[in-house]
Amino acid sequence: MTAIDEIKGRIDIVDLVGEQVQLQRTGRNFRARCPFHNERTPSFHVSPERQTWHCFGACGTGGDIFSFVMKREGIEFAEALRMLAARAGIALEERRKPAEREADERLAQANQGAAAYYHHALLQSRAGEPARAYLTQRGLDQETIEAFELGYSPESWDALKLHLLERGFSEADLLAAGLLVEGDRGPYDRFRNRLMFPIRDERGRTVGFGGRALAESDGAKYLNTPQTSMFDKGGLLYALDRAKEAIRREGSAIVVEGYMDAIAAHQHGITNTVASMGTALTERQIKTLQRFKGRILLALDADAAGVEATLRALQEAEAAGAIRAAGAAVHPTAMSEDEFAERVREWSRDALKRAATNFSVVPLSGKDPDEMIRKDRAAWDAAVASAKPFTDHVFDTVVARKDLSRTEHRAELLQELLPVVRLIEEPVYRAHYVQRLARLAQITEATLQVELRRKPARRSTTTVMSTTGAAAGEERVAREPGAEFCLALLLRYPELRPEGLSLSPDLFVLAEHRAIYDAWRDTPDIDAIRQTLPEEVHQYVDRAATRTLPLLEFSDLQEALRDCVRRIGLRRLSHAKRASAAALADPDVQQYMTAAVNEAVTLQSANGGALPAEDDAQASELAIHLVKDDELGRKLHQPLAARTAERSDGSPRGEGES
Repeated sequence: MTAIDEIKGRIDIVDLVGEQVQLQRTGRNFRARCPFHNERTPSFHVSPERQTWHCFGACGTGGDIFSFVMKREGIEFAEALRMLAARAGIALEERRKPAEREADERLAQANQGAAAYYHHALLQSRAGEPARAYLTQRGLDQETIEAFELGYSPESWDALKLHLLERGFSEADLLAAGLLVEGDRGPYDRFRNRLMFPIRDERGRTVGFGGRALAESDGAKYLNTPQTSMFDKGGLLYALDRAKEAIRREGSAIVVEGYMDAIAAHQHGITNTVASMGTALTERQIKTLQRFKGRILLALDADAAGVEATLRALQEAEAAGAIRAAGAAVHPTAMSEDEFAERVREWSRDALKRAATNFSVVPLSGKDPDEMIRKDRAAWDAAVASAKPFTDHVFDTVVARKDLSRTEHRAELLQELLPVVRLIEEPVYRAHYVQRLARLAQITEATLQVELRRKPARRSTTTVMSTTGAAAGEERVAREPGAEFCLALLLRYPELRPEGLSLSPDLFVLAEHRAIYDAWRDTPDIDAIRQTLPEEVHQYVDRAATRTLPLLEFSDLQEALRDCVRRIGLRRLSHAKRASAAALADPDVQQYMTAAVNEAVTLQSANGGALPAEDDAQASELAIHLVKDDELGRKLHQPLAARTAERSDGSPRGEGES
C-alpha cells in the first residue's frame, strides 16, 4: 500500500470536511452549504462510501481529501500530501536518489549471499548437524527446507564476513545490511550457531534474517536483523511472498505467530499462511493483508493472551483518552494486564475497529499451530472452519469468567464489553451485539443505548464508515479505474496529446490522478513527469504507464479516449442525480415543493425556457435546484434513449454503451 493509500485509509473525508462545515445526513451521503462560495441551499455533497466531495452549485468541482485541502488552503498537491501525512501520523519517505536505490539493491544482494552461505552450511557442514536434527525433529522435509532456504550460521566470529568479502562486498555493505556488528576489535558476524530463517519482502527479496539459538549459552532464543533501510520488522510478514497468491485464491489469510508455524502450514498445503514473527501484529501488517481483500484469521499460540485481553485494555485506554493514530492491533504473546493496557493506548482506533468486526479467531484447544497441523490435521481444518468473529470470541471469554447470577459480575461484564460494542458502527452488527449484551447484563436495550451514547474521549462524532466486509481503511481508499485508463492512454500514446490537452482537470476526482494529468500537460515525457511529482505518486504513474492496453489504430485510440471520458461523465451525472434526489427528498424541502415547482415554471417561461442565472436576486434557489435536477435526469437518460433507439433499428451502439 502506498503512503497516499495509507493516508486515505486513516483520514475519513467526513471527519475532515466536518471540521469546516456543518454536515447533514441525507441517505448514504452528507450535504452542506459549500465552503467555497456563498449559497443558501446546500449544494455541497460528501460521499463516505467513495470518500469524495462535490459541489453541484457554482463551483461545479470536487475531489478527494487531497483536493479538498488543496482548494481550502490554496496549495499544491505536494504540500497537501505533507499536511495530511502529518495528520495521519505517517512519515513520508524523502525523495530517493538513484544512489540510494542502488544501495538498497546492494543490501539485498548481500543478504541473498548470506542466505546462500547459511543454506549451504546447513546442508553440507558437519557443524550444521544439530540444526538439521532439530528440523527433522520438527517434521520438516527436504523440499520445505530448500523452498524456504533455511540455513545455519557457524559458531564463528568472522566466517560469513570473510566469505562475503571474498565476493566483493565491503564491511560497510555488511554493516548496513545488519549482517555484522561493530565491535572493539572491528566488525564481526551478528549470527553465530543459530538456525537461520531468511526473511523476504513481498517481492521475494531477502531483506533480513531471524536466527534461533541452538544452545542456551547462545543468548536470546531468537535474534533478528536490526532495523535497516530494507528491514522493518513491523512492516513485514514472514512467508508473504509465498502466500500472497493463495491468499487471493482462498479469500483469507491465516496469521500465526512464529516461523515454524508458518513453515509447517505451507509444508502441509496451507499456503495462505503468514507469520507476524513473534511480535505484535502491527497496523502496517494489517493494511498489507487488507490489500488482498480477504478474511484475516488469527491462529495464535495457546498462551496468546492478547486477543482476550483487548477488552480490558480498551476500558483502560478509553478512560485515559489516549488512543493514538499508529501502533499495533493484536498482540499474540502473554503479558500482564498493566503491560497490555499500556500497549493498547498506542493502538489506533481504526485497527481496533477492524479487530472488532473483521478478524476471526481460530480456536486451537491448547495447542500451537505447528503441533496441531503436524499431529492432527483434521482438528486443524475443523478449527479454521469454526473460526469465530473476534467480537464473539471476546464476548465468550468474558462470559466464561463471570457468574451472571451475581449483580456485581453483570456490572463488570457490562463495563468490560461496552468499549468493544462502541467500536462497531455498522448498524446491523451493532444491533446484534447490543441485543446480546443487554440480555447478558439483564438490562433493557434502551438502558444500554444510553450507556453507549456516553462516548469515550477523542471519539469522532462524524465517522460513518462501515467496518464490515473489507477493512475500514481499505474501504476509504477510493478507486477510479476509468480515470486510470484515461491516463494510461495519454501516457502511452503521444498522438492523443492534442485531444488530451482539451480535457478538464476536473475529470479526475482523485488528487493523484489530477496531479499526473497536470504534469502531463506540461510535458509528455514520463521520466520528466516523475521528476516533477512527489515520490509517493510515482507508483500511480507507473501503474498507468504499464497498464495493458489493446493495440489500436489512431482513430480507434481517439474513440477509446472519448468513450472513456463519456463514461466518466455519465458516472459523475449518476452520482449528481442521486445526490440531488436525496436533497429534494429531505422533509424540510417537501413542504416548499409545490410552490417551488410553480416558481420554476414561471422563471423558465420568463427566460424563454432557459435556466435563470444563480446570481439572479429574484430566482428562488430551490426552484433552480429543481430545474437542475430535471436537467440532470435528462442528460443522464439521453444516452440510454439513444442506445435503445439505435438497437431497435439495428444500427451500432450509442454513446457510453459497452
